[in-house]
Amino acid sequence: MSTFDNRERAFENKYAHDAEMQFKAIARRNKKLGLWAAGVLGKSGDDAESYAMDVIRSDFEEAGHEDVFRKVAADLGDKADEAMIRTKMAELLAEAKAELAEG
Repeated sequence: MSTFDNRERAFENKYAHDAEMQFKAIARRNKKLGLWAAGVLGKSGDDAESYAMDVIRSDFEEAGHEDVFRKVAADLGDKADEAMIRTKMAELLAEAKAELAEG
């Protein structure tokens, strides 16, 4: 096996690892967002966990984050505006990535 093959395999492994970590960070962000939104809606305990799972599932409707945003925005109605939800999504993604980096 040549050095080029080794480098190619290393790059492929890194890409796969990075993609997996991004997927995990987004799923974690979605759960945190769901729990936050559940709190705003006055849900707690099992109801909050169930709602968070609904938010996670909503991410599989289409590529990108808009499906998650639409679900949370529709559910929250006038309890949170677009800027608040998008800011919370960004904060929670950074938080999720930091948690994954810590291990």
